[in-house]
Amino acid sequence: MTWLDPDPFLRGVAWRDGRHAVRADPADLARLPWDTGERALLPIGVRLEFLAPGARAVEIRYRAEAPGGRVGLFALWQGERCVTEVLSDPAEDAVTTIGLPPGEDGPFTVHPPEALGPAVTGVRAVGGALLPVPARPRWVVHGDSITEGWWSTRPAHAWPAAAGRTLGLDTINLGYAGSGRGELCVAEQIAALPADVLTLAFGTNCWSGVPFSAPLLYETVRAFVTLVRAGHPETPLLLVSPLLRPDAEETPNALGATLSELRTALERAGADLVRAGDSRLSVLPGRDVLGPEHLMDGLHPDDSGHARLAAAVAKALAPHLPPAKEDVRAAGAARTSPRRAC
Repeated sequence: MTWLDPDPFLRGVAWRDGRHAVRADPADLARLPWDTGERALLPIGVRLEFLAPGARAVEIRYRAEAPGGRVGLFALWQGERCVTEVLSDPAEDAVTTIGLPPGEDGPFTVHPPEALGPAVTGVRAVGGALLPVPARPRWVVHGDSITEGWWSTRPAHAWPAAAGRTLGLDTINLGYAGSGRGELCVAEQIAALPADVLTLAFGTNCWSGVPFSAPLLYETVRAFVTLVRAGHPETPLLLVSPLLRPDAEETPNALGATLSELRTALERAGADLVRAGDSRLSVLPGRDVLGPEHLMDGLHPDDSGHARLAAAVAKALAPHLPPAKEDVRAAGAARTSPRRAC
């Protein structure tokens, strides 16, 4: 069996640095804060999507190194169901084999172990064929650790992945844990990326890590959107204001701003941009999307919280998207019999 080039099967890819899918422009790293550049090395949201007519299994060849001998988990999904998970050892040249459900052609999605930073170097079918799924509209999502998927138990449960499945979009996850503070160089990189839909979900880290005042965040949001609009003047853009963070809501930061005040500033910036003529921009207020019971550590959502946020974002974006076409993903999901959720 001949190894196939994985590129036609990979989704969620923003940029490449050699064989590695990365989440910042390799030619523009010097302008990024170190924490943003560090998180951008991890292929968050990158996955394989394929049809497998007549195949019994799919083999994935990859390179990954993990300190301490940590193993990786490859998860096979079909529609909204997790079919199976396979543990694989990290190595310079490793192959994992994932069995496919009998009589099912797909479409299937494989989520690799993001934390190991794997570079997929080849794919092939066992006993059949492997075909890439048709390209879908690209949804570029920018934010912080919540967007990156922290405290979700699996990559597929992170809110951008879940909302992307619901909307039939190719999700490009540009969530950077520890940053996501309205860095204007990131806005310029987003402007240069192909995108059919955009979502910006930052502001929480403007309360703590690098403190902002409310007027500073207001102006930063306006500047950030202006730079993004230079590359995407008519693209639907959703601003999501900070989610509930109980310890920060009424607590002033080093510049005297509470998270509640920062949230109001971000929402007001979005509303003012709409009034100024940006009819393709909308705002999702984040305060009431989750309750304290959905937060694992008082900040990051658990799986149920990610699911609620995904549903809220999908509902907010849906009216701004073109009518969905029935594609192979929808047909495949309809044929999927119930299975356990991973």
